Amino acid sequence: MRTLSHAATTFILAFCAIVPAQAQTAVDAASDFARSMDGITSMDNVGLPNDTFISALESDAEAGRPLALWQLGTMYENGEGVDKDPVKAFGYFSQIAIQHADTAPRGLEADIVARSFVKLGDYFLEGAPEVGLKQDPGESHRMLMHAASYFGDAEAQYRVGMLYQQEDGLGLSPTLSARWLQAAASKGHCLAQAGLGDLLFNGMDNYPPRPAEGLMWLEQAHDTCLGTSDQAAADEMLGRAMSIASPDDRAAAQAMATNSSIEIGIEF
Repeated sequence: MRTLSHAATTFILAFCAIVPAQAQTAVDAASDFARSMDGITSMDNVGLPNDTFISALESDAEAGRPLALWQLGTMYENGEGVDKDPVKAFGYFSQIAIQHADTAPRGLEADIVARSFVKLGDYFLEGAPEVGLKQDPGESHRMLMHAASYFGDAEAQYRVGMLYQQEDGLGLSPTLSARWLQAAASKGHCLAQAGLGDLLFNGMDNYPPRPAEGLMWLEQAHDTCLGTSDQAAADEMLGRAMSIASPDDRAAAQAMATNSSIEIGIEF
């Protein structure tokens, strides 16, 4: 697989071989999978007994269907309907990445594959002693970059953008950071909007500040993040900027916000 190093691929393939798969008669649970992706976490809510639902998922997972693999991975990761089992969770996410890395970057399955690469990026970044996985930031960055570039995943693009603001990440490059953050911000990722706004407002190294554009993105992030767990972080950045923004910058930001075709001069 082209996105993983040989060592990482060998490790994941060997690991997946120990994750048990039970051959059960499949129940057509496609609609249940779609509903579960919309936030259904209780097995009682889907109208199937726990064992029947899990057996259906396991059968479809054995056939390599990303929806089933993802649902089982998240169930074992969070202990939803099953006992928490990080080993099994890692195995299911890894199977998605290995079997579906080159799936067409469109549709629900592509979103799930991309999210699985982001999950694996977290595993490699932090390490997972329970599955015998050591920290490997380089492999973590490769996972995120595949999700960001091939699949265009907003969360991955946001993380890549922030890594370009860290010397121990992908190296300091405010231009590349702005490009990746803009890609995610344009998809409605509220922390990417806030991060882009903060970068533009303050500037960085030899990247000159563009306060009006930065303030516009920070105000957009406030609206997008409203009512979410990210609201406090976005509002903190907006508050810092508003405390030092000039009246002219505030007026210019409002004018930009009313223009439906805002161009901030960052080519991606």
